Amino acid sequence: MQHGLSRGILVGHVFGAYCLPDPAFAKGGLKMKSVFLFLFFAAGWLSAHAADDRIYRCGNEYTNTVTEAQSKSCKLISGGNVTVIQAVKVPPPKTSSSGQRVDSADQRSKESDARLILEAELKKAEAKQAELLKEYNNGEPERLGTETRNNQKYLDRVAELKAAIGRNDADIAGIKRELSRLPAQPASASSTASSGR
Repeated sequence: MQHGLSRGILVGHVFGAYCLPDPAFAKGGLKMKSVFLFLFFAAGWLSAHAADDRIYRCGNEYTNTVTEAQSKSCKLISGGNVTVIQAVKVPPPKTSSSGQRVDSADQRSKESDARLILEAELKKAEAKQAELLKEYNNGEPERLGTETRNNQKYLDRVAELKAAIGRNDADIAGIKRELSRLPAQPASASSTASSGR
């Protein structure tokens, strides 16, 4: 008497199976019958909807209509769902031809401002370089209070100063490169700009 199936009669059907229980075990058999009926209807529902899920590929297009697939000699896709997302064409941004070109006076003004900013940065970097070189003292900076007893701290600070001098030197070279890329200012404009600011 395992699970009420030993006394029931199993009857096969074309689309599924269900159990006819012995009348003595009718209460347990009704549960079994309802389970088999549920499975029967679920299998029928799945088989009906499985036919609707056929997808055909016609080149770069996909369809699920059989007549269209047969007329275009499309191939049936099996195993897996297909998700097709239509591409949205984005229109190019509209710009007027006058907005694309920068006025020559505006361009000269921007270049002049860029030159002033770069010259100020160059002066700061050169001042910092002079300060670092003074502190470095040709590789023998003055020892600070804790460095007199701990030589490793002194050597670490010397190495940091040397690396800082190298980085600052590279910064100065980069700023000079940027300045050389800018067009030369007329002599009258450069003297006016430097005295005005």
